[in-house]
Amino acid sequence: MSTSSWQQINCHCNKSFQDEICKCMESADALSITWQDAGDTPVLEPLPGETPLWDDLIITALFAGDIDISKLQDTLEANKQRWQISKNVIETIEDQDWERAWMEDFHPMKFGENLWIYPSWNEVPDDDSTKIILDPGLAFGSGTHPTTAMCLEWLDANPPKGLSVIDYGCGSGILAIAAAKLGARKILATDIDKQALIATRDNMQKNHIADNAIETCFPDALNKDPVDLLIANILSGPLVELATTFSQLCKTSGTIVLSGILEEQTNSIKEAYNEYFDNIMVAQKENWIRITGIRRTY
Repeated sequence: MSTSSWQQINCHCNKSFQDEICKCMESADALSITWQDAGDTPVLEPLPGETPLWDDLIITALFAGDIDISKLQDTLEANKQRWQISKNVIETIEDQDWERAWMEDFHPMKFGENLWIYPSWNEVPDDDSTKIILDPGLAFGSGTHPTTAMCLEWLDANPPKGLSVIDYGCGSGILAIAAAKLGARKILATDIDKQALIATRDNMQKNHIADNAIETCFPDALNKDPVDLLIANILSGPLVELATTFSQLCKTSGTIVLSGILEEQTNSIKEAYNEYFDNIMVAQKENWIRITGIRRTY
């Protein structure tokens, strides 16, 4: 693109009218259109195959700097009341070296006492720490989110050496790879998203982990043999629904580590798992929760 700057429209609206608004933006030659929450709902919990939206959205459209978007702006203003547009802001974004700026946002991260994540472009020191090479990607889980961080910190403090492990909702595979680096003998990584399974296998190669060290599959194909450790960094709704399944996948006296839970969702998770697990423990980072428990002996 020859232009040295871009134009961006941020349109605050109700989800009922997002299709009409997006069609107008597309007709005005938008280069990209993204959606984000305009309220205070940090996480949506979609069922497989769903693409839900928050009730109140910010629709952001990006345009080349030399495109005339005045007609689009006039259309949005003319339909402001009908489309429930509460705010409509135009910004100019100056050109920069986007790749370099993106890379500078990600630095080595330490979890617990001895576990590190390094972006691939960083120099990795030759020391005794446990190191994972991981770049931000399409699949969720780069270590920056509190829920992922709490799971990594737990693994660092409780290395699964010689244990069998399930990473349920593996995303980038970061937790499965951490388990492998920390000595787990058998690891299953599962996710409903094909892209997550691809990302996990790619990240295994980057970390020189043998193909047979981590088995990847969709949940329907998951081996049902109980394991020593089950980690699930997903969302509270699926966690509640999967309580019985997880109890069956966990060996007697095995450990479960759950995250992806907001503070206000803690009690619902504890109620769902109290039937099957003892020693329920809660840890918190910001407004996110990690819950651990030991599979009850009957």
